[in-house]
Amino acid sequence: QVQMVESGGRLVQAGGSLRLSCAASGRSFRNFAMAWFRQSPGKKREFVAHIDGVTYYADSVKGRFTVSRDNANTVYLQMDSLKPEDTALYYCAAAPYEMTTTQAMADWAYSYWGQGTQVTVSS
Repeated sequence: QVQMVESGGRLVQAGGSLRLSCAASGRSFRNFAMAWFRQSPGKKREFVAHIDGVTYYADSVKGRFTVSRDNANTVYLQMDSLKPEDTALYYCAAAPYEMTTTQAMADWAYSYWGQGTQVTVSS
């Protein structure tokens, strides 16, 4: 059974840093594209970052967030210079194919999802 488990979310002050982790299990994700999305209360889920050999970032996090992976099944999101507007439930996602830029930023293109980890940034 495929599982994706996010961790690392917590309360942090504005200007601080957090590192989120996502551990996938149940199969090898070596050839999968992986990504981070986030959702705030009352808002639609939005793209944050994508990695599959190339990386993409939402404009709102470019220069502050860095996505990486250290093996087939673990992906990270380093978040620096956090802002209150970064407060959200952060999800990792995976897709079993090479993606276009449009697909990489679309939640409908991903097959597997975690349950999310809460990031709260206080002002």
